[in-house]
Amino acid sequence: MASLSVAASNFTTSFIGKKLNFRGNSKLQNFSSFRPIPRCAATSYGGNTPKFPRVSVWDPYKRLGVTQDASEEEIWGSRNFLLQQYAGHERSEESIEAAFEKILMTSFQQRKKTKINLKSRLKKKVEESPPWVKNLLNFVELPATEVIFRRLSLFAFMSGWSIMNSGEGGPAFQVAVSLAACIYFLNEKTKSLARASIYGLGALVTGWVCGSILVPIIPSVLLNPSWTLELLTSLVVYVFLFLACTFLK
Repeated sequence: MASLSVAASNFTTSFIGKKLNFRGNSKLQNFSSFRPIPRCAATSYGGNTPKFPRVSVWDPYKRLGVTQDASEEEIWGSRNFLLQQYAGHERSEESIEAAFEKILMTSFQQRKKTKINLKSRLKKKVEESPPWVKNLLNFVELPATEVIFRRLSLFAFMSGWSIMNSGEGGPAFQVAVSLAACIYFLNEKTKSLARASIYGLGALVTGWVCGSILVPIIPSVLLNPSWTLELLTSLVVYVFLFLACTFLK
């Protein structure tokens, strides 16, 4: 009996082992036969992705849904809204971007053309002007914006200094410093101290004469009662010195 029980236990153990191995192999076979579904099945052209209805519209403004006089903010807003609405559809996105780039290129060309036309008009007017105007323009130049602001700041400081010290004395010292600065700047451009001195003194005299004529004409209501005629004339002189050292060749 003992031998039969041992034999039966061995038989059941081997049968269970084979059964387990068979189940394990079937799972492995099923797992090995599994293949992931390719993601290309859910492309941008399928599924529920919306398609841009104005893909074939030739006019870029109509394609983006804006007018030709729309502002830059409106064009950008329409482009961003459409890209967000039709995100995932490659052809729609390309169509929206192409229309947006075409509008930008057209706007750039129009601005460039306007600048060219403005320059050509100014040049034509100069050519058609009288000879004395042409000779006068030969002495004038337009420096860099940084240079203009630096010199404007200097003479604005001298004007403020003269106004602050108007109660203590006249602006003679400030005018002398401004004249020296004007001659220095002119000497840098002309490389001639004599010519720079003539230009600087000419601007000083012209400004003083113009100030002496214009200041009394100004209504007293617009002026500070504590400002003297000498102070107001010096302010006009600062303007002429600034113009001379900045725009004269």
